[in-house]
Amino acid sequence: MKVLIADALPQQTIDNLALLGTQVVYKPKLKSEELASAIDDAEVLVVRSTEVHADCISKAKNLSLIIRAGAGVNNIDMKAANARGIYVSNCPGKNSIAVAELAMGLLLALDRRIPENVADLRNGKWNKSEYSKADGLFGKTVGVIGVGQIGKEFIVRTKAFGLNVIAWSRSLNQESADELGVERAEFIEELIPKCDVVSVHLALKPETKKIITKDLIALMKPNAIFINTSRWEVVDEEALYEAAKAGKIRVGSDVFSGEPEDKTSPMTNKIASLPSVYGTHHIGASTEQAQNAIAEEVVAIVKQYKERGTVKNWVNKAKVTAATYQLVIRHYDKPGVLATILNSLKTESINIQEVENVIFEGTQTAVCSLRLESKPSDYTLGLIRSRTQEVIQAQLVEL
Repeated sequence: MKVLIADALPQQTIDNLALLGTQVVYKPKLKSEELASAIDDAEVLVVRSTEVHADCISKAKNLSLIIRAGAGVNNIDMKAANARGIYVSNCPGKNSIAVAELAMGLLLALDRRIPENVADLRNGKWNKSEYSKADGLFGKTVGVIGVGQIGKEFIVRTKAFGLNVIAWSRSLNQESADELGVERAEFIEELIPKCDVVSVHLALKPETKKIITKDLIALMKPNAIFINTSRWEVVDEEALYEAAKAGKIRVGSDVFSGEPEDKTSPMTNKIASLPSVYGTHHIGASTEQAQNAIAEEVVAIVKQYKERGTVKNWVNKAKVTAATYQLVIRHYDKPGVLATILNSLKTESINIQEVENVIFEGTQTAVCSLRLESKPSDYTLGLIRSRTQEVIQAQLVEL
């Protein structure tokens, strides 16, 4: 198995992949436009922030698995991967603590104006009277938008600092909110006006793009702090810029539009230049602890795929299919039984969406579940049931 790594990973990852018997090609400085020519006959592609475009996927003759060495997969053309039947996998939760720590760091830096303190000291200026004016965080209310693993880790840290937490997530119910010890908001519009701090921890999906709208930003308290360590696309960046420029809010962000792909090029973003905005260089996941954990997960994914043919953390598996009926067949464990059944369904042009065949203890019988796009005719069901030397029972259920 040939593995192409197109972003920087620890040397130990390369060594451990080699120990699995894989051929590792390590090209950490590849740009997205170079991937198509570099992929060659690799079966597995590993990326961090490098974008995987449709042309790379279409030209990769042997590619069957793309691993995102991180959580989000928005840098991978999922539509192209799905069309080619290429697995996409990720490493969820491995950088959660690192991102939560950075969000907390941005919050503390904004409250105590730490960068200005440092800059003045380096310039030989002492200004204790100015920098003694911090509000402090204890007892304030923080709104957490997105309660995945990163959001949960951020909540733990804010509660340790004595902040009150209101949380919103599409999946957050009252029971989960009680377990986290937070107040649950039913709507983002309900959360934002109550909070001194708003921190966003959402994955980028079509439904979360610009979910933080101009109207929502306008609901923020005067001088409130807005933290974004997720993706810049979840926020109306122009509206955020206008609010920060006007001095209505303060912003701490790890993500910006126009980020250079090669990680060291010049970068211009007008919101990053504002004095009320503290920005970092999309480094949320970039601690040694997090990267080592992600690297270990990459090795685990490749190992399982190579040895068992299954994919750990498979993200582009359909959550809902077009299946409308399920045909459950208990049958004798003999060669050709399933082939005959499948051929019967084929004659009616019935598409099978999912198949599972499980053997009973003793290996004499089995049960096969077939999820079908359409209903088989009574004739076909009768034909299947009539094969009593092969079929014990055939039961059709509408989904």
